[in-house]
Amino acid sequence: MSEFPLINIVLVRPEIPYNTGNIGRTCVGYHSCLHLVKPLGFEISDRQLKRAGLDYWPDLNYRVYSHWEEMKTQLVGQRVFYLSTKGQKSIYNCQFKRGDWFVFGSESKGLNFLLPYLEQKQILAIPVPGPVRSLNLSNAVAMTVFEAYRQISRSDSLT
Repeated sequence: MSEFPLINIVLVRPEIPYNTGNIGRTCVGYHSCLHLVKPLGFEISDRQLKRAGLDYWPDLNYRVYSHWEEMKTQLVGQRVFYLSTKGQKSIYNCQFKRGDWFVFGSESKGLNFLLPYLEQKQILAIPVPGPVRSLNLSNAVAMTVFEAYRQISRSDSLT
């Protein structure tokens, strides 16, 4: 079995329990750790959250942080990518590695509070050719996790 976690997913101020539940299920399936940064738009005990994650929630490797400043201390010395519709570099034009961190913002505000402080090379986007402002958060996380897994599995011989 491969080392844990394959990658780290950070949700900053998530608002919708179903999205977070779906993301938790994806993290279990891809041996990834989920990091939740408060305030959350739901309680961890929320039945909608658990329902979306089905019976996988007990298997989820997750941590909850009181605020962004606390989370930020975990990122020191790590390879970190921030996902935003404002990114100029595609997730398909970046080389991911085991242990990378991917930070996603809330469903309604994204990472707007943080983007002015980041280097553009750290901000990635998922190309969307159609006329929508953004993808659903759980879909965006899934696409990013799948791409990271695809790349890492080539170099690590994962199955």
